[in-house]
Amino acid sequence: MPALVLSTLNARYAHASLGLRYLFANLDEDIRADTKLVESVIGSKTEVLVEQLLALNPKVVGFGVYIWNVEETTKLIAMLKAIAPQIKVIIGGPEVSFETTEQRIFALADYVVTGQGDVTLNMLARALLHGPRPLMKVHVGGDLDLDDLKLPYEYYTDEDIARRHLYVEASRGCPFKCEFCLSALDKTAEPFNTERFLAEMAKLYDRGARTFKFVDRTFNLNIKTSLAILDFFLERINAKPDDPCFAHFELVPDHLPEKLKDTIAKFPAGTLQFEIGIQTWNPTVQGHISRKQNNDKAKDNIRWLHAHSQAHMHVDLIAGLPSETFESFGEGFDTLARLGPHEIQVGVLKRLRGTPIIRHTDAFAMRYNPEPPYNILSNTELSFADLQRISRFARFWDLIGNSGRFTNTLPLVLQELPVSAFQRFLALADWLYAETGATHQIALERLFDLVYRWLVSDGGIDIEAAQQKILADYQKSGSKGRLSFMHRGLTVSDDLNAANAKANSNATPARQRRHLVTAPAL
Repeated sequence: MPALVLSTLNARYAHASLGLRYLFANLDEDIRADTKLVESVIGSKTEVLVEQLLALNPKVVGFGVYIWNVEETTKLIAMLKAIAPQIKVIIGGPEVSFETTEQRIFALADYVVTGQGDVTLNMLARALLHGPRPLMKVHVGGDLDLDDLKLPYEYYTDEDIARRHLYVEASRGCPFKCEFCLSALDKTAEPFNTERFLAEMAKLYDRGARTFKFVDRTFNLNIKTSLAILDFFLERINAKPDDPCFAHFELVPDHLPEKLKDTIAKFPAGTLQFEIGIQTWNPTVQGHISRKQNNDKAKDNIRWLHAHSQAHMHVDLIAGLPSETFESFGEGFDTLARLGPHEIQVGVLKRLRGTPIIRHTDAFAMRYNPEPPYNILSNTELSFADLQRISRFARFWDLIGNSGRFTNTLPLVLQELPVSAFQRFLALADWLYAETGATHQIALERLFDLVYRWLVSDGGIDIEAAQQKILADYQKSGSKGRLSFMHRGLTVSDDLNAANAKANSNATPARQRRHLVTAPAL
């Protein structure tokens, strides 16, 4: 039985915890031999998790605490301590590193490690297991020399490699000071030794790893390092084109030199994804949150990526930033929609513990949810009702705009005349909520039906055109049911053929070929 258990609740099974593996790797050998990693998933039954931990009979349990799991981890610790108060509980992670003593989870735990705990946890665990027992409850993570830090990648298991995303980091920290982000507290970005890091990536690759998600905040800050990492993946993709790997990076949007473009352009489809944090296009808002961004360069780079690369682009916008109005947020969405990224992630501002955004609380009447995820509820520019509408917009946009299920239909939804793409989709989102009273648990077939109904009623789209696009998307989704407007007794393929015939009845042969939708029988 392990004396020490390191545990966390991941958002999904597919997410393997990089943080736990760093902690495990940097334990002294004798302690590591007596330690077990236990990962679970949010939404699990608390009694089951406690039973699993107690079955291991540990002396100490350490929990990684994040914004997405703090509520459930608090319940877990409360039950664990009620049943087995002799077990010492350590908590650490970003959610308990700031405003620490104000939280219920702090009162329940025996010890807290704040900040980077890679080395500090080892010292605390040794004291708890072998003495002398520490007197302090809060232990501040010390500064680290990355060259001395043991890398954790060998502790990804074969099951992790086969079934989960592998999180990796080529650097830590961030030089930027965006006030909504915990990275604003970093002094700068510090790279790991590139050769050492890539040697670990090679070992993972040779073990069968094919999905690498980089957690670096500024992957393309140091172009020499960026090129070395991209070349590493490109060499392996070219060597095994039938067994390609996939790499995900967070990209600084206004920093894309020609050398980097040349390499990015060589990656085939399905192998490269960029997460690009725009957050806001509004220069005034950018000033309030200390965000330095050349908007013109950022737009040019997104256009270039769209036109000259096959990288998948996931671009972020945040609603609720100080002084951002409903109208300017909508204009920002329209700007992104015209630039053509594959996904636009619409988020609502969250007041992460410790972030400098709190300095705007009074000036902009920033009111936040007191419970996780601490989302903004209202401010001087956006009412509670406004932010509720945007939250619903974001949810329906994920279901329709980002899902990839409505690629033929979406242009009909977003056509900008006489109003903007944002206003068009907002109208659809408002209508969907009025019809369903829900944003979750909407069956896919019903969603297709609802979008079609909006297109031909409020959306002003011709019935035949709407049917043709909806049917093409519905057939592509693999669903085998029948939409409400489909003819009784006919298949999706039959209706597609009928829709094509109607659309082409008065068209020239050239236009008929251009508009034809091909649909294999289901």
